Amino acid sequence: MPRNKSHTLTELELAIMQIVWNSGEVLVEDIRQTLEEQGRPLALPSIRTMLSILQDKGYVTRRKVGRGHAYQAIVPQDKARKNIIKDLVNRAFEGSAMNLVAALLDTRMVSENELSKVKSLIRKYEKEAEKR
Repeated sequence: MPRNKSHTLTELELAIMQIVWNSGEVLVEDIRQTLEEQGRPLALPSIRTMLSILQDKGYVTRRKVGRGHAYQAIVPQDKARKNIIKDLVNRAFEGSAMNLVAALLDTRMVSENELSKVKSLIRKYEKEAEKR
């Protein structure tokens, strides 16, 4: 049975998208070079395959530049992050954002400084909710 197509980004797709988001518009060779600098050497055909998958998923668009293509993000980084978080919450935390937050706190992945900022954000959202 064929695998369901996922619109969520894999680890490598996300690494490539980070490069695209940071560059605005980028050539395949530039992606290859950046990945290599990050210690993730990948052949040009593999990168082209990944970009084709990202194009099929609706994350990037391309335009002809000389003999190659330049790629640009269609999906903004913040929207992609939200999609990743929604997927993570649904798959790993039974759809509960509270379970995700509890796991972050239980594993001590939130520093004291970050916790302070989170508390501030919560107060801000509470005030906004009161205004509605």
